[in-house]
Amino acid sequence: MSRQASKDTEAELAVRRLLHAAGLRYRVEYPVPGMPRRRVDVAFTRAKVAVLIDGCFWHGCPQHATQPKANADWWRRKLDRNMARDRETTEHLTAEGWTVLRFWEHEAPEEVAARVAAAVAQRRTDETRGRRD
Repeated sequence: MSRQASKDTEAELAVRRLLHAAGLRYRVEYPVPGMPRRRVDVAFTRAKVAVLIDGCFWHGCPQHATQPKANADWWRRKLDRNMARDRETTEHLTAEGWTVLRFWEHEAPEEVAARVAAAVAQRRTDETRGRRD
């Protein structure tokens, strides 16, 4: 497991390149406020948009997740804990006023980047309108 990339995965890098090329600036591996040892893959801190790109195996993708046969009970508990932690992190960020966007590693980077850019633009528009009122 120590050989598995936990950050800067191919999927993350592809999305980040597209976001940067679109002129968006963001934070990488941003700490989740109030939750030690948890990180947001790509964070737009002013707009409060958190982007998490989950690996299919580690986070239980409904399309691509597999169940190891060796030591199956241990793996099932491990993967279930990962999914529970994902839900907890999403709920915490949402309660703190963040927009949380979760994507699977198999999703097309162009589509992910487009959805992220739209969400950031929407949050910035909402923020601007809120200040004028």
